Amino acid sequence: MKAFYKNGDSLAFAQREIRSEFGIRRNRAVPSAHVIKTWVRNFEATGSTLKTKVGSVKTVRTPDNIAVVREAIERSPHRSARRHSVSLGLSEASVRRILHKDLNFFPYKIQVTHALHERDYVKRVNFCQTFLRLINGNQELVNSLLMSDEAHLHLSGFVNEQNFHYWSAPNPIELHERPLHSSKVTVWCAIYSFGIIGPYFFEDERERAVTVTGPRYVHMLENVLGPELAHHPVTEETFFQQDGATSHTARDSMAAVRNFFPNHVISI
Repeated sequence: MKAFYKNGDSLAFAQREIRSEFGIRRNRAVPSAHVIKTWVRNFEATGSTLKTKVGSVKTVRTPDNIAVVREAIERSPHRSARRHSVSLGLSEASVRRILHKDLNFFPYKIQVTHALHERDYVKRVNFCQTFLRLINGNQELVNSLLMSDEAHLHLSGFVNEQNFHYWSAPNPIELHERPLHSSKVTVWCAIYSFGIIGPYFFEDERERAVTVTGPRYVHMLENVLGPELAHHPVTEETFFQQDGATSHTARDSMAAVRNFFPNHVISI
């Protein structure tokens, strides 16, 4: 550009300067006169030789599109952003930008919980109050508490909360209640002050997933929990919490559990 203006707007001189400046051999091509004219035109219009877009940058986040997305989400809050983008004719990225930046929506995950009866609420409150009194009386109780729980992978079409979202600005606090018993793969694990026990998968002799029953639960306690506790003897002050154990399962397992925890067994 400097050579072009210094020599009377000469395209030929500008080409010779380019060849000399960058060491381009005589048999090699240099930018054509048309290219140099384009550089000059861009420079005089924008101050840069690069191509620039004329006018404002187009965007799909218009008030009309924002209103359309809001209406679609309020009508079908469970539908994914990808499906909304297909039905509305907008890109998925644009729909997500509108949801997050313009509508301030968030994809809340569903929570899967046990279906509770009226009497269950009172029992849970009583348990919490009782255990709080025990902890207040003995601050070291948490180091003598062995807690167990199961992760259930359902086989009968139950919703997967990892793949289910609810688009909303406030948290809808939407719960999906399910029956207590269903066909599922169950993984058991326990945690104590000395570490983790498990995981243990409930399977039959052919390594096929089975539903947890009282006898199978007792078998796990005797063959997994028992040998592990043999290396880490429990004290008289140890509590064993069977979290998630159903009433009949907990009842069937009491005899086996009492061998390891003669004083304190908790089932919630």
